[in-house]
Amino acid sequence: MKRDAIEQLQNWKKSPIRKPLLLLGARQVGKTWLMQEFGRRYYKKVAYIRFDLNERLRASFEQDYDINRLLEAIQLDVRFKITPKDTLIIFDEIQECPRALTSLKYFCEEAREYHVIAAGSLLGLFEHKGTGFPVGKVDIIHLYPMTYCEFLDATGNELYAEALQRKDWRLVTDFASRYIDLLKLYYVVGGMPEAVKTYVETQDYALVRQVQDAILMGYQRDFSKHAPAEETPRISLIWDSIPEQLARENKKFMCSSVQHGMRSRDLEVAMQWLMDAGLIYKVARISKPAFPPDAYREAAFKAFFLDVGLLGAKTKLPVDVILDGNRIFTEFKGALAEQYVQQQLRAACSITPYYWATSNSQTEIDFLVQMGLDMVPLEVKAETNLQSKSLKAFCKKFRSRRAMRVSMAPWCVQEMPIADDGTVCQLINLPLYAVHLLPSL
Repeated sequence: MKRDAIEQLQNWKKSPIRKPLLLLGARQVGKTWLMQEFGRRYYKKVAYIRFDLNERLRASFEQDYDINRLLEAIQLDVRFKITPKDTLIIFDEIQECPRALTSLKYFCEEAREYHVIAAGSLLGLFEHKGTGFPVGKVDIIHLYPMTYCEFLDATGNELYAEALQRKDWRLVTDFASRYIDLLKLYYVVGGMPEAVKTYVETQDYALVRQVQDAILMGYQRDFSKHAPAEETPRISLIWDSIPEQLARENKKFMCSSVQHGMRSRDLEVAMQWLMDAGLIYKVARISKPAFPPDAYREAAFKAFFLDVGLLGAKTKLPVDVILDGNRIFTEFKGALAEQYVQQQLRAACSITPYYWATSNSQTEIDFLVQMGLDMVPLEVKAETNLQSKSLKAFCKKFRSRRAMRVSMAPWCVQEMPIADDGTVCQLINLPLYAVHLLPSL
């Protein structure tokens, strides 16, 4: 299995200002595998500590933060000498030993020559609580579900991924039907590594759905196990409402759709818990495409799942409906397409998207993304229907010189008139399966 985050870890290893690293991400996105694979490839030795199974080392960290003593304890546990430059120290399930999390501060201040990487479940919650979190003393990498290109590599379609990376549009267009079939397959399987592995080994959609259902059940158990008891019912309500909210043409998150009479302040803590756990992502509405975008952030937002495959499993959407499509699937196609695009923007492009809409939501731009010094409008089409009334209205209103439209149609670039004086906007039509190339365009 290939993960692009390996390159980020290599850059961390080489950095002259390297700090201990925290790998953040939801459960089951592949953090443990990534750390171990990185150690196996690029270090002579790996000192792997899993705190939920190691009571002895938990006790060692409870004593004090003497780094020399802690290193000696780790050496005794792994039974080999830890040398700074060729040993990777891995702290896994570090949430089970909060003092180990705090110790990263002292590794940073007193022993930065040692290469330490840590991960665990729900670490985002620790980050926002602030209790023992080594603020400013760690480097952070976010790990997401596998991207479409990582999925292509995992399923033996790496040549298709390479053609996309070369931007060989003539060749890509010739094989568009194959790319579309693989994209629909990605909609079904998603990017959770265990689901991808199950598909690769069995090609059995029923077994893939079993894996996805088990992951969803695990998240549901986390609500009652780790969230404040008074917030658990609201967390479940929000979690259950997101697919329904995405199915609407107007995808703005409505608190009243979670439960009648609910207001934003009633759901604020529960929503933040789901975001800190990495299970959902907000796309904020901004009032205009200006810098910095957060200065123009409004209260309205759209909410998305962490993974397109889990979204399909959550709604119990039949696999053949996604792969073949039919008329009753029309509306939810848009939900899957938007879920997929925002997922690739974050995971493959390192872009935090926004969106824009008029106050009555009659005109809406699905996403706004920062490209250089521009906030570029990005419209998502689930199929090949390229009518773009909202996109044209937005570009005329804000005199946008660049715009993006992603759909199942082939790559092309055209000029879109936006004013009577002949001013035009460059409109890039990008295939859905090439969204990850957006930063290089």
